[in-house]
Amino acid sequence: MISIQNISKVYENRKVLHIPHLEIPDGQTFGLVGNNGAGKTTLFSCLLDLIQTTTGTIKINNNQVNISEEWKKDVSAFIDETFLIGYLTPEEYFYFLGELRGQNKASVDQFIIQFSDFFNGEIVNSGKYIRDLSKGNQKKVGIVGALIGKPKIIVLDEPFANLDPTTQIKLKNLFKEWSKEEHITFLISSHDLQHTTEVCDRIVALNKGEIVKDIQTNPETLQELEKFFAMPNEEGVIETISTDNI
Repeated sequence: MISIQNISKVYENRKVLHIPHLEIPDGQTFGLVGNNGAGKTTLFSCLLDLIQTTTGTIKINNNQVNISEEWKKDVSAFIDETFLIGYLTPEEYFYFLGELRGQNKASVDQFIIQFSDFFNGEIVNSGKYIRDLSKGNQKKVGIVGALIGKPKIIVLDEPFANLDPTTQIKLKNLFKEWSKEEHITFLISSHDLQHTTEVCDRIVALNKGEIVKDIQTNPETLQELEKFFAMPNEEGVIETISTDNI
């Protein structure tokens, strides 16, 4: 369980995040959507204790993230290329993450076999360092790295961006399967409303750092979100503050 209480983040007197209350139960695939600057990455960064909140608390399994280290054994993430280690090969990076999560090399090798079509012959055994891979392939390395060991909570920022359709479909199927069969909690931020509604049980929309919509996904969700984001006021700010709490 992830519990967020009264958090805010302020930069130079500008409040970029303000969430009074948010809970994400175990096993939920949680989608976070919003325009650029809405606060999605800031929220994930606070959740992962990469930046400090100005006020409030975030707890993962009752462990406050900025005080305890206990929650880290249950959480993995890929936010951007800063999570990678550029001077390692992909295999070395996978082994490094595997060791952190109690996996030996044989287990890691067995695990990444299922991603052979995902890698398309360009990553494993390529002889390249991660820093020399294309941006798209770096993202693939980061995503698969986050999946190694099947952590209980996996946080991914824009996992579908810049990936080919085959890879996107494989990822969506994996999210659905692991959520259902492994009871893994996924937190996914994305600009792609269609992908998000296809894989997420619940979607929260942010605007100017605040929750403006919280909905359980259903067959009408995509149309509802498209309509929601298509109705800015004259200043380009979303006016609708309708919230359907679950």
